[in-house]
Amino acid sequence: METSSSRAWGYGIATISTDTNTVLDTWYPNPRLGEPPANFDSHLIPAEMSSHEGADESRGVIRMGVTTVIDLESLPQSTSDAYLRLHLLSHCLVRPNSLNLEGIFSLLPIVAFTTRGPVSPEFYDANRLALIGSGAIITSLDRFPPMVNYVTPPRVRIADASRVRLGAHLAPGTTVMHEGFVNFNSGTLGTSMVEGRISQGVVIGDGTDIGGGASIMGTLSGGGTEVISVGQRCLLGANSGIGISLGDDCVVEAGLYVTAGTKVTILAEANPTEAKAGQLSATPQLLFRRNSRTGAVEVLPRGTQVIELNSELHS
Repeated sequence: METSSSRAWGYGIATISTDTNTVLDTWYPNPRLGEPPANFDSHLIPAEMSSHEGADESRGVIRMGVTTVIDLESLPQSTSDAYLRLHLLSHCLVRPNSLNLEGIFSLLPIVAFTTRGPVSPEFYDANRLALIGSGAIITSLDRFPPMVNYVTPPRVRIADASRVRLGAHLAPGTTVMHEGFVNFNSGTLGTSMVEGRISQGVVIGDGTDIGGGASIMGTLSGGGTEVISVGQRCLLGANSGIGISLGDDCVVEAGLYVTAGTKVTILAEANPTEAKAGQLSATPQLLFRRNSRTGAVEVLPRGTQVIELNSELHS
């Protein structure tokens, strides 16, 4: 359950490279919002957590228990701090864009995430044959690991686990198909079908379908600053894309990419008018389509027609 608390805490297990003393990751099985309990001791972790401590020489790491307390409004201070914030998002304890993630890239080292756990890339390169022989196959080389290595969200389907990063927020009932992608600090707020790309910072409303190959602009690159959201019961057609927010009950035709600067013809009145699509950002009940004869992008009201997901796929 998401709350408005600005504090969070958790007991975790940090994986530390013995070569460089770098924290590679931290796993928090049960992160919590709010102030730590009265009996909280930053020098002690529960017995069920301490049992996971110890060295793994085959991966060149040591696992160590940690206690972490953070202020969600303050800048992240360490790798373990950053991982707690990502866990809070993936446990759906906080919504995307509701906590401070500024500077998180500099706190997350590039890690070889393997089928046996995280390894420093340098150690993996120097011990490749032994690691492969032990079954430690690299699944990603990244700052952000696959979410399902740390969190198993309830009532969620993910066809390809490598395409959902830790820090993704997936509400119960969400389905992410093989070509779907969900970045950190983004995700769904209700039952949704994801067959396209949800970029960092983007949130998707309940009952919305992101079609195959569809793309939603984020703010990590390209100079964009507007945080995009998609309302409830929307449909992004296959290979479509948006750089504006959509209100509830909107449709973007397959293959059409709508940015803030896209010139559109509004057909809502007897006399069509022209505008930039950005002026319609977050307006509900619109259909964006391309005129097959002229190539012009047109916008018209959808009325009361409702988009419905396949109930069997999301039950």
